[in-house]
Amino acid sequence: MSGERRYYRPLPGPGPARWRLAGGWTGFSGFEVLARGRPPEHCDEAPADILAALAAPRAPLAGLTMDRPRIMGIVNATPDSFSDGGQYDPAAQAEALLDAGADLLDIGGESTRPGATEVPVADEIARVLPVLRAVAGHTLLSVDTRKAEVAEAALSAGAGMINDVSGFDFDTDLPGVAARAGVPVCLMHAQGLPADMQDDPRYGDVVLDVYDALEARIARAEAAGIPRRRIIVDPGIGFGKTEAHNLAILRRISLYHGLGCPILLGVSRKRLIGSIGDSPVATGRGPGTLALTLAAVAQGVQIHRVHDVAQIRQGLRLWQAVTNNDEAGT
Repeated sequence: MSGERRYYRPLPGPGPARWRLAGGWTGFSGFEVLARGRPPEHCDEAPADILAALAAPRAPLAGLTMDRPRIMGIVNATPDSFSDGGQYDPAAQAEALLDAGADLLDIGGESTRPGATEVPVADEIARVLPVLRAVAGHTLLSVDTRKAEVAEAALSAGAGMINDVSGFDFDTDLPGVAARAGVPVCLMHAQGLPADMQDDPRYGDVVLDVYDALEARIARAEAAGIPRRRIIVDPGIGFGKTEAHNLAILRRISLYHGLGCPILLGVSRKRLIGSIGDSPVATGRGPGTLALTLAAVAQGVQIHRVHDVAQIRQGLRLWQAVTNNDEAGT
């Protein structure tokens, strides 16, 4: 691998470990070394800077610690969400998710499902503000938006975080809004726009290409004045990716700890669960969502964006009991 960039994926596992992954509940003692066009290799050591990024505890997000798995409840204030659009009152749903044990909520007024078209700013604001006002002050609230104007309105109504599925690609004013507000941001990877992102997406090496893209997004955010301690990364399952791409990322998701940020995973009710799990109706994909969530928890992923908060919380409690890991309870 001489002359090529080497990527070090920590190999989490049970039992005694040399290091703790991101200062959390999962230990690791070795690495899978990845490079483009080469088969994976294994080693017991990594460069000091890479090891430091992998092992350093992640800073709390607006007071929310990252030392155990966190559940982000999804509130779709949209009539056309792929999973549950228009099926409930968003404010009531937000309160129900809090009662079910969500650690934070993600409130969005624009569907970004495959094939979705852009929503006017005024409409998006009108959808999210009543929900934010209804639950402001009860927990960390994230606004799921790509647009600076929507983010500014949401922050004024009680949001304390911005979740941008475009990773600051869509609106060049949004990084400045986030920097001035001093709030955490989640930068997701997506290839293309929702309207066309599933039209034959291609990568050279999807795991490494997504890593590089997220690395570039982090650098852009830092250049705008957002410190790394306030940045979360999301590899963007289902956003400009085939089923094979999604599975490749999920198998090696611990690689993204090397970026030095908490990882957010959004797999809830998504198409690959329906396809692999033979569940054509989105609301029937809870078991598959839990399976992927627990697999990601085993790789140290900190934030899990889900619809079925109570089910995921129950699963995490059982996982904690079986692994006898007091640090990972919810």
